[in-house]
Amino acid sequence: MKEKDVDYVLVPLGLGFMILYHIWLVYTVVKHPTRTVMGLNAQSRNQWVFSMMSDPLKNGVLAVQTIRNNIMASTLLATTAITLSSIISVFVSSTSNSDHAASQLVYGNKTSLLSSVKYFAILLCFLVAFLCNVQSIRYYAHVSFLVTVPTFIDRREPIHYVARNLNRGSLFWSIGLRAFYFSFPLFLWIFGPIPMFVCCIIMSFVLYFLDTTTSFTRSLHSYSLREKTESSAIEAV
Repeated sequence: MKEKDVDYVLVPLGLGFMILYHIWLVYTVVKHPTRTVMGLNAQSRNQWVFSMMSDPLKNGVLAVQTIRNNIMASTLLATTAITLSSIISVFVSSTSNSDHAASQLVYGNKTSLLSSVKYFAILLCFLVAFLCNVQSIRYYAHVSFLVTVPTFIDRREPIHYVARNLNRGSLFWSIGLRAFYFSFPLFLWIFGPIPMFVCCIIMSFVLYFLDTTTSFTRSLHSYSLREKTESSAIEAV
């Protein structure tokens, strides 16, 4: 097989495998949220917002500190993403007309056009990660104000609104983290399509075990939710 044929076959297969996995993940999160970690975390955040806003005078400091920790995590990822984007831009501009010795380790097309596509794909991943983490910081900062607003337990609309904004911030944080995950196969694509394809397959299986839940986790989570609902009902009475 020619070198360019290896790129044309393995690279779309690897990216297609990861894209199909994430399509399945989105479908499972929407239709069966309790089977995924993201779905269970979203339900837990709803309960957390309910417990924090039920007594903001008592839990206000704890809520703001928790949101602040999330803002710091998003800030760290955003700073890392924009720093790596700047480094890649400087590196590409300084070596645009030079051949990379590392690309000769495995079969791969070594033309300048393909090298530009590789670095542009990596740069795009980091830019997406930066923008998503900035949006995450925006939602977290908004929630830090709303979570300390006094409300009543029987008024669920403000609580649902705060929980929805918190879940949106977490969603953008997860998308930014996925962009970092996608950058690993693209980095290995510099050394050739074979390491990139192997990395896509391995990462998809690793993410499957990280994203899905076991029956024990689901039962434990449902038990904690029932216990929290019963205690809240007793307090309301």
